[in-house]
Parts: sequence; C-alpha cells; structure tokens
Amino acid sequence: MVRHEKPADPPSGRQQAIADFARYVNPQKARILRNAGLDMLEARRAGASVWDTEGRRYVDCISSAGTFNMGRRNPELVRVLKDALDEHDLGSFFLCRRPQADLAKRLCEISPGNLRYTMFGAGGGEANDFAIKLARGFTGKTEIISTLKAYHGHTGFALSAIGRDAYKKPFFPLVPGFRQVPYNDLEAMRAAITARTAAILLEPVQGEGGVIPARDDYLLGLRELCDRHECLLILDEIQTGLGRTGRMFCTEHAGVVPDILTLGKSLSGGLYPISATLYREELGDFLLVNPFVHLSTFGGSDLGCIVALAAIDYLIEHRLPEHAARMGERFQAGFDRLRMKYPHLLLETRRKGLMMGLQFANDSLGPRLSYQLARNSVLAIYSGNEPSVMRLMPPLVIEPGEVDLVLEALDRSFEALMSQPGIGRE
Repeated sequence: MVRHEKPADPPSGRQQAIADFARYVNPQKARILRNAGLDMLEARRAGASVWDTEGRRYVDCISSAGTFNMGRRNPELVRVLKDALDEHDLGSFFLCRRPQADLAKRLCEISPGNLRYTMFGAGGGEANDFAIKLARGFTGKTEIISTLKAYHGHTGFALSAIGRDAYKKPFFPLVPGFRQVPYNDLEAMRAAITARTAAILLEPVQGEGGVIPARDDYLLGLRELCDRHECLLILDEIQTGLGRTGRMFCTEHAGVVPDILTLGKSLSGGLYPISATLYREELGDFLLVNPFVHLSTFGGSDLGCIVALAAIDYLIEHRLPEHAARMGERFQAGFDRLRMKYPHLLLETRRKGLMMGLQFANDSLGPRLSYQLARNSVLAIYSGNEPSVMRLMPPLVIEPGEVDLVLEALDRSFEALMSQPGIGRE
C-alpha cells in the first residue's frame, strides 16, 4: 500500500517575501529582525502608524531614524510628488536647475546664522563625505576629529569618522587622518586638536550612540575651539534636523552656528531620496577654483528638491517642531512613571524633543524589548552602537492618544520582561 504524504501548506506571502529577502538580500539581517520580533512587512502607511500585510497596526517608533518626520506617506507630499511627475524627471545633474535653486534658497532662509550655499546628495553619508572634503579642501589641513560611538554613514570619508571599530575593521586601511575622542568631553577635544586639524565633526545628539544630547556648554566650547584654532565645526543634523528635537535645527538649542551643517532623512519627506550639505559663504571660495570637485548624479534631483521644498513648508505650516516638543514632554511624563515602577529595569531616560532613549542595565535588554514592543504593536529598535538603549523616534505628527498607546505598550513590555529569568524584581 502506497502512503501519500499530505503536501505542506504553501508559505504565506509574508513568509515567502521574508524567505526571498534572506536568500537574495541579507540572510543575517533577516535573522536578526526575526529574533527581535520585527519580521513584518509594511503595507498601508499613514501618520505615525503602519499596517502589516496581515492588517495589524503598529505605531512606528523607528521611522527610519527620523526619515518620516512629516508622517508615513504624507498625503500632501504624495500629491506634490505625483504632480511633479507630470512635468519633471530627475533632471540633468550637469545643468543649472530651478528646483535646486528654489530649495537651496529656502534652506539658506531657514538655517541658523550665515550658512549660505548648499551641495546636494542622495543620502546622509554622501552629505558628510562632502562636508569632510570641503573642510580639507578649504583649510588645506587633513585631520578630522569625531567622537566615540558616533555614526556619520557607511560611505567613503564618513566611514572613517564612525566611532565604532566593528563597522571599520573589515575595510582597513581607511582614509587616514581621523581620530575619535569621548563625546561631551571638551578637554579631550581640546587635547586632540593640532595644527593639522581641519574640522570637528559630531552629532548634536548621538543617535546610534545611545541618544546622548550634547550639552550646550560643550557645543559652545567647540565653537570657541574651532574659532581659536582656525578649524571648522561640522554638525551632522541628519537625524536631529528639521524639527526632531523641538527646534528646526538642534543646534538652535545652544545658539551655536556651525561652519557646515548636514541634512538628510526627513528632508526627503519620506518619499524621495535627497540630502544636503549647507556651508558658510567663505567656504565657497574652494569651489570657485574647483567647481566640479564633487558631483552626484542623483543628488538634488528635480523630484527630490520639489518634495523637500514641500516637506519644509509642511513642517513650518503645521508647526511640527513645537508639536514635537509638546509630545516629547508627554512621553517624558510617562517615562518618569515607568522609572518609578521599574527602577531595576529602566535606569535612565534621555530625550530632546522626540529623539528619545531608554537606558537599560545590559545589552540584552534592548533586543528583548524590541521583541516585546512588537508584540504590543509598537515598532522600535535599540541603538546600533549601544544595544542597552532603546531608541524611540516616532514621526513628528504623532498624536497624544498614540503617545499613550506607546507608553502603555512599554508598560506591558516591561512587565513581560520582569517575568523572565534573571530579570525579575528583587
């Protein structure tokens, strides 16, 4: 008698897509996301929420590290992009173009101090690459000082400025002339500066480093050091810029004007890739002699500039920086309650606007919390350079009720963690 085995059920669309991702894109990334409970597929997106292919709603507290400041698939920006496609394409990178001129002018108007010119790119790493090149080219010096646990992108020059060896070691030798010092340590920075220092490069809030805000006196001290030693101050606002911290630019909290400022992520409106490097007029002297020293085929495309201009207008019209400050305070009140309830689990909270970090006792708790939050309909991921910190960066359009949903999810997730071996209450 021949026995016929029942055929296995075919994989679901989600299972097949994730299996294909693992097979053809990045198997280890798929494995890590599965272990963190984040092996979902985005389907519908709106406001601060995303729905998976099975119809489950999540509050998005990842938002691609601040890419979706204006919300997921913002309908006003979608309309602008659709309308632009009736007339525009990428545009020729070699020619002068009206959308680039309009966006550069707008960035000059809203940026702090005397930042005048803009060089466009397609991603944040590219923006930092040009910032470093400009600093070296203008000053004629070679050294760049960044900070430990910093993140500035994985591309060429920017890779050398990252403050984590794990990202860099496979690619040694890197571009020479880079060193890292501790963050928020003005004396360490003072000791590191030499006659060869072209620039200091840092994030006003370290994101991947565990959501560490720079102290105001630290930023003011760096500005003074740069002025005294005739080197440049580069602020990487790719995550912090455009409303994230409760101001249009994070550097405004301290009243410090950098020589170069980089933007990316949310400049795209979450719809079309674009980044920007803003710099003082005097630094433009280097490009007078070398006008084609840096080119980007897709950087500052017509479509990207049109969407970015609309994103800035939306940000200002809807007063999103102010809204981010208010929602951040609502989160903070909830964090304070959670710290009192779970003092052995949640050690510290750090926040500037809606750039928020929850510090836990050890590196294992970040991944565990990602898993629990996903089970409670919140997407969040721990900091790449500091896994003991859960980073929360929801879209700036998040509403009070959604803030409360996240806080309730954190409470339930903490309770679940406390029941696990080796973590429970004393």
